[in-house]
Amino acid sequence: MNSLIPLLVAAPLAGAALLLLGGRALDRFGHWLATALAALSFGFGLALFSDMLGREAEHRAITKHLFSWIPVNGFQADISFRLDQLSMTFVLLITGVGTLIHLYSVGYMAHDERRRRFFAYLNLFLAAMLLLVVADNYLLLYFGWEGVGLASYLLIGFWQHKPSAATAAKKAFIVNRVGDMGLSIAIMLMFVEFGSFSFEPILGSAGTVGGAAQASEGKLTAIGLMLLLAACGKSAQVPLQSWLGDAMEGPTPVSALIHAATMVTAGVYLITRSSAIFDLAPDAQTAVVVVGAVTLLFGAIVGCAKDDIKKALAGSTMSQIGYMVLAAGLGPIGYAFAIMHLVTHGFFKAGLFLGAGSVMHGMNDEVDMRHYGGLRKHMPVTFVTFGLGYLAIIGFPGLSGFFSKDKIIEAAFAKGGTEGWILGLCALVGAAVTAFYMTRVMLLTFFGEKRWQPDADGNAPHPHESPKTMTIPMVLLAFGSVFAGGLFAYNGSFLTWLEPVTGHSEGDSPLAPLVVTLLTTACMLAGVAVSYLMYGRSAVPVVPPVGSPLTRAARRDLLQDDFNHAVLVRPGSALTAALVYFDSRGLDGFVNGLAATIGGISGRLRRVQNGFVRSYALSMFGGTLVLVATTLLMRSV
Repeated sequence: MNSLIPLLVAAPLAGAALLLLGGRALDRFGHWLATALAALSFGFGLALFSDMLGREAEHRAITKHLFSWIPVNGFQADISFRLDQLSMTFVLLITGVGTLIHLYSVGYMAHDERRRRFFAYLNLFLAAMLLLVVADNYLLLYFGWEGVGLASYLLIGFWQHKPSAATAAKKAFIVNRVGDMGLSIAIMLMFVEFGSFSFEPILGSAGTVGGAAQASEGKLTAIGLMLLLAACGKSAQVPLQSWLGDAMEGPTPVSALIHAATMVTAGVYLITRSSAIFDLAPDAQTAVVVVGAVTLLFGAIVGCAKDDIKKALAGSTMSQIGYMVLAAGLGPIGYAFAIMHLVTHGFFKAGLFLGAGSVMHGMNDEVDMRHYGGLRKHMPVTFVTFGLGYLAIIGFPGLSGFFSKDKIIEAAFAKGGTEGWILGLCALVGAAVTAFYMTRVMLLTFFGEKRWQPDADGNAPHPHESPKTMTIPMVLLAFGSVFAGGLFAYNGSFLTWLEPVTGHSEGDSPLAPLVVTLLTTACMLAGVAVSYLMYGRSAVPVVPPVGSPLTRAARRDLLQDDFNHAVLVRPGSALTAALVYFDSRGLDGFVNGLAATIGGISGRLRRVQNGFVRSYALSMFGGTLVLVATTLLMRSV
C-alpha cells in the first residue's frame, strides 16, 4: 500500500506533462484525461485512507523513501514521502475538491481555444500541492511550495491577453517571493541548528522527541517567525495579502482551486505541521495569533465594500483563513479546529466560487452584483447550492461552518486572560461582519428585481442554468457544506483523528460552550438583519453611493496597495535608481576610464613602433645619449 503514496503526486504530474508536450492531438480529449487523472489520484487517496483506518492510531503514519536526492556527506536530502493523519486530510481535500473543479472546468472552459493548456496547469497545481503536503522533509516541501507558486502564476495570468490578468499574475508571483524567502531562511536555520531537513529529527513524532525540544527559544522564535512570513505569503495574511483580490483575474475555476483546496491552505498546513516549533516559541506563536486576528477583520471589512462578486468572496477567503491562522496560533487548543475549519471551508468556499462562476456564465461574464438581481428564478440549481454555501459560511446552526467556526471562537476564549477575551471578541465581530457581507452578496445576486442591462454592443444577458458538468460539482460541494461539519464534530472524531499529530489540550474558557454558541449565533443573526435592512428592502443604486471614509478605503482594499507603493515600491525604485547610477557612473565609470587610459597610453606607445629604420636609429641614438649622460653624471658625483 505504501507504493501508492508516490502515485498520488505522479498521476496529476503525468497529466500535466502529457498535455503540455502532447501537442494538438490531445485537444479533443485532454480535458477529460486531466480530470480522470485527478480522479485517479483521489482514488489512491481513498485507498490509503481506508488502509490507514485499519491500523492503530499510533501506527498510522507511514513513510515511503524513493531515493536520495542530494547524497552529500553532511547534507543529505531524500525524495521521501510521509503520510499521516494531517497529510491524509489534505490529500483527500485537495484531490476530492480538485477533481470536482476539474469536472466543472470541462463546461466552464468549453469554448476556450487553450483549454488543453489550462487543464495541464490544473494538473500541475494539484501535483505541486500534493507534493507539499506529503513531503517528509522541509526541502522537498519547499520544492512543492515553489511549484504551487509557479502554477498559480500560470493560472492567474492564463488570459494574459488582458493587461489586468498579466499584472495580477506578476503581483501574486512577486508578493509570494517575499514569503518564500522566509521559508528558505527558516530551512537554512533548521539545517544549521538541527543538521537535517527531515520532519522527525526536527519535530519528533508519536513517542519520540525532536531536536526542537533541545533548541534555544531564541532560535526557535527566529525559525517560527520566518515560517509565519512564508505562511502569510501563500495564505494571503497581513501584511502579504495584497495579491489575493487581484488573483480573481484568472478563470473562476482557478479562483475556486486557489481559495478552497490548494494555495491559501498551504500556510495553515505549514504552521500546523511545524507545531512542535511554535509550541516552544511563545513569541512566534503570539505573532501567529495577531496576524490571524488582524486578517480575519481586514478581509471581512474588505468583503463588505466589493461589488465584484468574486472579489467579495476573495475578501471572505482572507477572513476565513484568518480564523484558521488564529486557531493554529492558539497551540494545542486550536490546531485541530484550524484544520477542521480548513476542510469545511474547502467545501463551502469551492461551492461559492463555482456558484459565482455559474452566475457569470449565465450573465455574459458580468461580475458586478449591482447588475444582477432576481436570478433565483432563472438559475434555481445555482441559487440552492450557492445558498447552502452561504448558510454554511455564516455559521447557520447545523451546517458545516457552524461547527468549525464555533469551535475556533470557543478556543479563542479558552486562551484565557485578557488575550483570550480580545481574541474571542475579534472572532465574534468577524462572525457578524461575515454574515453581513455574505447576506449582501445573496440579496444583490438572487433577490429583488432584475437589474441587468444591455452591454456597449447592445447584447442583453439571458440568464440561464449552467450545464450539468458545472452543476453536478456544485451539488456535491453543497452536500459537503451541509454535512461535513456535523460528521467531523460527532463524538469528537476529528480531534481523535488528528491528535496523534497535532496534539490537543482543553483550555480554561471563561464562558461555557453553550454561551459561546448563543453569542456566535446572535452575532450571525445581527449581521444578517443589518444587511437585509440595508439591501433587501430598497432598490439597489446602479452607481454606489460615496459612502463613509471606511467604505471608500475598503473599496480600495483598505489602501493596501497605496501603503505598499508608498512604503515599498517608491523607496525600492529610488534605491534601485541610486544603485544603477552608482553602477553606471561609479563602477562602470572607473572601469571604462581605466580602459580608456590604458588604451590611450598604448595608442601613443604604438606610434613609436612605426616600422621605419630611421625612427629606430633615432631611438637608439637617443638611448645612447641618455646612457652616456647618465654615466658622466655619475662619475662627476
